[in-house]
Amino acid sequence: MFLGQRIDMKYEDSGVNIGKGKRAMEAISRHVKSTWTSDVLSDTGAFGGLYALGDRCQEPVLVSSMDGVGTKIIIARLAERYDTVGQDLVNHCVNDILVQGARPLFFLDYIASGALGTEVVASIVEGISVACKEHGCALIGGETAEMPDVYQGEDFDLAGCIVGVIEKEEIIDGSAITSGDRVIALPSNGCHTNGYSLVRKIVFGELGLGVNDFVDELGCTVADEFLKIHASYLDSFDVIRRGARIKGMAHITGGGIPDNLDRILPVSCDAEIKKGSWPVPKVFDFLQKKGGVSDTEMYHVFNMGLGMMLVVSQEDEQKILSNLAGKMAIHSVGEIVKGNRTVSLV
Repeated sequence: MFLGQRIDMKYEDSGVNIGKGKRAMEAISRHVKSTWTSDVLSDTGAFGGLYALGDRCQEPVLVSSMDGVGTKIIIARLAERYDTVGQDLVNHCVNDILVQGARPLFFLDYIASGALGTEVVASIVEGISVACKEHGCALIGGETAEMPDVYQGEDFDLAGCIVGVIEKEEIIDGSAITSGDRVIALPSNGCHTNGYSLVRKIVFGELGLGVNDFVDELGCTVADEFLKIHASYLDSFDVIRRGARIKGMAHITGGGIPDNLDRILPVSCDAEIKKGSWPVPKVFDFLQKKGGVSDTEMYHVFNMGLGMMLVVSQEDEQKILSNLAGKMAIHSVGEIVKGNRTVSLV
């Protein structure tokens, strides 16, 4: 030790508060445990989450996905509403594995910030827990990190990992799609979790609005519109699949309809989607007009009112539309034709 050298420096001097981290863990523990079933074999604080697969499937195939909610978290922070982005995160991930027919088993979250706020973390995890319980999905672990030199002040980031399961013979992968099939779609409730950098550029930058400002064209405040929770399609999927064979599904997220629907098409097929065959939420008209955004750009950034697209046979389309008329919002939006794996908006 050098003469006169201080010996009282602490981790907290660098901006990391271990005690606050422990308090955050204590605050979220009850939310986490509220999602557990008897399949969860570990406790909070374990190095790894243990989950018993049991006899759910004869040939189980695990399906995993990881995602975040993008810069929507900035609007959540400005509005000081944090539980909705937690639900966004789970619902987005549930939809991603649903595309292959999988049901969620368990979820893990990652929350990183410049200065860990116990109440903020608790609110985010409460939202995650609410959505997990809605889907029968256990929140079995995660990471909460305080990184003051990576994130500034109250800035934070949020990500999640989901694992689901499906019977091997029931996997939906698009391989059965053929010319003549039809494309049906389930509606979104707005921007979901994509395009928020452009949203903020238009709403805050071009229009100079605040999160609590009321927008006549939308009939609500900025926060109310742009913090709407990302829709989950698990329940709708269950209803549709009971009476039809789903050949392929696409979750419409970043990249919009063209860059998501093409991911499930066989190399010999194109999809032709008929614009105007579904109602486009007014938020997209608002963003396009106020931001001066072209049609092409809008359809490549936003979901434009369609959250999940499904490919079925022409016969099954008729059955689905007839059986679910008046019970579920669902639209016939296009068809599959011979081609080379492209999506056209006509």
